[in-house]
Amino acid sequence: MNNSGKIVALAGGVGGAKLADGLVRYLKPGELSIIVNTADDFELFGLHISPDLDTVCYTLAGLSNPQSGWGRMDETWEVFNTLEELDAPHWFRLGDHDLHFI
Repeated sequence: MNNSGKIVALAGGVGGAKLADGLVRYLKPGELSIIVNTADDFELFGLHISPDLDTVCYTLAGLSNPQSGWGRMDETWEVFNTLEELDAPHWFRLGDHDLHFI
């Protein structure tokens, strides 16, 4: 806790997202600041990808996939299935819902 009465949490990945979600549920609005890891950010097809930031945001918004803990619930993968068929790079899969907002 810092001297302003607020809590600062460091978060990255599924575990950090779950911690942040638990803290948000326990604390009053405005009491928590979350610093999210960006060390795993990268560029793919000209898009800036921030997987940990996405995971934390989707979790806090109640949109994360409950089976994997990452990505969005009810996600579809048509774009990256097509990329795979075309032998394009597909080692990191962005869901169709992710791409919809770009």
